[in-house]
Amino acid sequence: MTSVATSEWPGAEDLDARCRVLHPLRGRMTTSPRIAVLVPCLNEEAAIGKVVSDFRTSLPGATIYVYDNNSTDRTVAVAQQAGAVVRRERRPGKGSVVRRMFQDIEADVYVMVDGDDTYDASAAPRLVAAMMRDNLDMVVGKRVETHQDAYRPGHRLGNMVLTGLVRKLFGSQIDDMLSGYRVFSRRFVKSFPSSSREFEIETELTVHAMQMRMAIAELDTPYKERPPGSVSKLRTFRDGWRILVTILNLMRNERPLMFFWLLGSLLIFGALGGATPLLFEYARSGQVPRFPTAILCSGVATAGVVSFATGLILDLVSHVRREMKRLAYLQHAAPAEQANRPFAVSAIEAAQSATVQDRSPVAVGSADVHA
Repeated sequence: MTSVATSEWPGAEDLDARCRVLHPLRGRMTTSPRIAVLVPCLNEEAAIGKVVSDFRTSLPGATIYVYDNNSTDRTVAVAQQAGAVVRRERRPGKGSVVRRMFQDIEADVYVMVDGDDTYDASAAPRLVAAMMRDNLDMVVGKRVETHQDAYRPGHRLGNMVLTGLVRKLFGSQIDDMLSGYRVFSRRFVKSFPSSSREFEIETELTVHAMQMRMAIAELDTPYKERPPGSVSKLRTFRDGWRILVTILNLMRNERPLMFFWLLGSLLIFGALGGATPLLFEYARSGQVPRFPTAILCSGVATAGVVSFATGLILDLVSHVRREMKRLAYLQHAAPAEQANRPFAVSAIEAAQSATVQDRSPVAVGSADVHA
């Protein structure tokens, strides 16, 4: 770091006097990370109070944000009574709520959890500690059942299939892709361009981490059944289909070369399959007896070639988009670096900024210089 002599700019002596008391603290006094607990919920009157209370106990210094998504019960009142900061998102769907939370809330560490009291709040310090210790950008709470009815068989099968598909397409190393219990760094949240509306948001979060090659981890956390009076909003087949469509859309947007080359290959092979009998007939008799089929096969083959070219072009566009997200990502410090910022240095920089703004245009050597 370049040092500046006190005689080089007006007010330096006064700044040094004001900050001298901070000099002995340099390197020892640090700012503690701002932790925000994000709880999206809809009609969780039976569970939200305990969720807020448990996280206030596990993370005493954190701010609990409950984002209500058009609840028709007493969710808002119960959350406020429990001590949460309650806000509303009118657009329906968990994805809409998560997008709004990421836009509005400023913090160093973000803990996201469902408001149904199925996740163990006592595991939150362990997840946050893993992020800070290893400078991770996302820590996923892998669900480990503590009750027999906590995880429905249809949901378990769907999670295995969809997680396996994402692993094959995007190289994911996460075993529980659809877990709603996650911890994020600030640079993850502020570089995440969300477009999901409902429960496919977890898939989008995972793919974002994979495409940005972020440092992530997955830790086991207890998973229990809902309390009496709390009803699941997840529909196995409808939301499973939505997640599958989301995976295909993400593949088209994030890996267009693979997507369009697979599509082009299907078109080319289909055209060859339809044209093979015509080629044999032409080789045998010198005639093309079915012109409509020949024209159709030619059109399908042309579409395949166009698909190949489209994949090449969109792959370049996708590369540029990744670079832009990377630049947004790099604007924020790593979790451990952000938490360990020296308080004294920050105070000195703030004082220096104030002194520079207030300095008079009088010559440096003048006795009338004001800090």
